[in-house]
Amino acid sequence: MGGGHTPVGRRERAKEDKRERIMTAAREQFAEHGVSGVTTRQIADRADVAIGTLYRYASTKAELLIMVQNEKFAAAIDDGLAAANAAVGQGGVLERVVALIGPVVACVREQTENGRTYLHELVFGDPTEPYRRAGLALAAGLEEGITGLLTRDDYIDAADAATLARVITAVIHISTTATVYLHRSDEAVLADVRNQIRATLAPQHRTA
Repeated sequence: MGGGHTPVGRRERAKEDKRERIMTAAREQFAEHGVSGVTTRQIADRADVAIGTLYRYASTKAELLIMVQNEKFAAAIDDGLAAANAAVGQGGVLERVVALIGPVVACVREQTENGRTYLHELVFGDPTEPYRRAGLALAAGLEEGITGLLTRDDYIDAADAATLARVITAVIHISTTATVYLHRSDEAVLADVRNQIRATLAPQHRTA
């Protein structure tokens, strides 16, 4: 009886191996050529799987991109939260928020076409699709992280903090994806985002 579990284990390991090969191939192809310069067939060939097998893991190229970018986005948020926590006591809420979003800005702009497409897909794609749902959960986590930092400010209450966090994430989205800003360096984009956040928070301090 107990031996009946072995084939299931092999199948699961094989599935995980194929998923990892597909993820690695997609990551490499998107990094080298950008999402518009790659086909699902090329990704399948590099992963050494049949195209039908690839479609069992992600039915479109957009979903493959979201799979890859979700991992990068999650790591960037974790890095940002760690940087923000390390900055506690070293500056005001503005500096802590900037510490949090710094890795996120760098992540989105690492390969600008991929980052822009990723955010576009999260905003305008089907929110019930599993990879998009996971990406939207990451975006919500970023927003919650910003909210948590803002609530540490004596002049910002919880309700305002949540609203301001939504404004700040919108600022990040526009500043990292708008065509007019693509020529800027990451440092210039982050400095501009910082100025916008400072202006957004200023009324809270003036009216307190």
